[in-house]
Amino acid sequence: EVQLVESGGGLVQPGGSLRLSCAASGFTISVYEMKWVRQAPRKEGLEWVSTSYASGRPTYADSVRGRFTISRDNAKNTLYLQMNSLKTEDTAVYYCARDDGLRGQGTQVTVSS
Repeated sequence: EVQLVESGGGLVQPGGSLRLSCAASGFTISVYEMKWVRQAPRKEGLEWVSTSYASGRPTYADSVRGRFTISRDNAKNTLYLQMNSLKTEDTAVYYCARDDGLRGQGTQVTVSS
């Protein structure tokens, strides 16, 4: 079965860190552009966060650049998002997605004191 499964979300205080994981099955991520997107509470639509390309440097939204790092382990077929210096406005459900629209079920990140 082709699927993406996110994990690693949780409750963290402002300034804290989390690492999200996205395990892929049924296909090989190494040949795909993979991204993280998020859905914030009380906001419409998904916000793009970061993209990891099959080759080349990753890209980031201005709101997370310098704080978040996207990476992939092709041997484990897993995508990651290291999130540092978290802010309350980073609170959202985070999804990993393949460039053709396949998306996981999401993992909740809550940044609150």
